[in-house]
Amino acid sequence: MPAGASDGSEKTSSVQPPGDAEMMETLEEENFGVSISSPSDAEFDAVVGYLEDIIMDDDFQLIQRSFMDNHYREFEDTEENKLIYTSIFNEYICLVEKYIEEKLLDRIPGFSMAAFTMSLQQHKDEMAGDIFDMLLTFTDFLAFKEMFLDYRAEKEGRGLDLSSGLVVTSLSKSSISSSQNSLRR
Repeated sequence: MPAGASDGSEKTSSVQPPGDAEMMETLEEENFGVSISSPSDAEFDAVVGYLEDIIMDDDFQLIQRSFMDNHYREFEDTEENKLIYTSIFNEYICLVEKYIEEKLLDRIPGFSMAAFTMSLQQHKDEMAGDIFDMLLTFTDFLAFKEMFLDYRAEKEGRGLDLSSGLVVTSLSKSSISSSQNSLRR
């Protein structure tokens, strides 16, 4: 049978093959979205994608929240750091880093956290804020402490207070006339 001919047993398509101009336009559009990157960049991007999935997963959130629930009362917003902060920091690193590394090894056989950490320094400007902030709590004690102080403020109802900038005024007629009367006296 000649190319493009049908014996009737196949479903026919009304789509015509594109002409040369249409084909070039399609290829240009497809190339627009493709970036040229090294294999190490692609590997880094894959790890970051998996990290996002792991961090957003309910299991990870439960582990982190439980840990913070157990220790947030120890943290105080002072310049001086208590000795117990160091052991809590080390325990957190062991718990969370181990969990993340196990999950990444499930998805990327042969994954090396040490190699990723080195790669992280080269790509830190490319990282999404939330992911980088969370990873920063592994290496930056002050970021770790700030995370606990924020959590404590939230647990104790001391979140961001915007009330000092708000003014509530009643617009009912009776309150307006009574306030005007009290001003005249």
